[in-house]
Amino acid sequence: MIPVTVLTGFLGSGKTTMLAHMLRQPAFSRTAVLINEFGDVGLDHDLVAASEESFVELATGCLCCKVRGDLAATLIDLLARRDAGTVMAFERVVIETSGLADPAPILHALMTDRGLAERVALAGVVATLDVVHGMSTLDREPIAVKQVAVADRLVLTKTDLVPDGERLLRETVRALNPAAPIVVAQHGRIDPAYLVDSGLYARRWQDADLLSWLRADEKSDGASTRHDAQVQTYAILRDTPLPAIVLTLFLEALAEHAGSGLLRLKGLVSVREQPDRPAVIHGVQHVFYPLEWLERWPSADRRSRIVFIVRTIPRGWVDALLAAIEAEVAATLNEAGA
Repeated sequence: MIPVTVLTGFLGSGKTTMLAHMLRQPAFSRTAVLINEFGDVGLDHDLVAASEESFVELATGCLCCKVRGDLAATLIDLLARRDAGTVMAFERVVIETSGLADPAPILHALMTDRGLAERVALAGVVATLDVVHGMSTLDREPIAVKQVAVADRLVLTKTDLVPDGERLLRETVRALNPAAPIVVAQHGRIDPAYLVDSGLYARRWQDADLLSWLRADEKSDGASTRHDAQVQTYAILRDTPLPAIVLTLFLEALAEHAGSGLLRLKGLVSVREQPDRPAVIHGVQHVFYPLEWLERWPSADRRSRIVFIVRTIPRGWVDALLAAIEAEVAATLNEAGA
């Protein structure tokens, strides 16, 4: 499986500057980068001539590919070229979205396209936000809020221009997304490992990565909210394992009824039928990855933790939905055993 990282961020947030720097780093080698237009990244003398104008290979070993039309088709074509040996054998992929793009369709394509499912897996979403305009952008642009809310990692840029603005922006971003680690880019530069080695791909997870990915405000098992954007983050914590059928029906009901309001769902679930092997769940809107089963629990805490990042979906509705499904399954099992 080839891990794929999605790099998102609103117009002017600094993701292109950051990517342009990273494309020239040896640590970024053996990486394929799918971008909208080469001109947006400002590649210059480091480029090596390519056989086609849509493919450009850098001296560092990184391969850049212009997305033309359908993203899935572009990626499938790139994988076919890798198999044929006509492009370098890249080990990871980074997809840079347009500044105005909703990242959800890209995540859907990675999670559902049959041509991609056996070759690539979503490694994580990295979002950039600049300190100069970040607060006003979040206030007026719903897409920017969504980009931040669904991210697994966040990068604050242009902090050198407004040093005092970093703290307030951190507080705002943390309210939108309490789980994602935050790093500051120094003049557009960060460690390439932060972008391409996010550690979120389930088959490569380390214990600390998994627990960080699931981190949420658990002080009162409650929610953090940015009311003006109608975005909430809350976590369901359960001491008692869930029957497998309850988990399956719960995810199906969320997919059917929550729709676009479910920006992101991720969790570690104790399943009654396999108490020693927790299930990792991961969804974006109405699309869910198949369950991933870890070999063991990452800590002594064996509670189920399901983190919701939502727009206009009350916490009470989620609790009531899960309770109703549990009650229905219990009643059905009782009738069958009678």
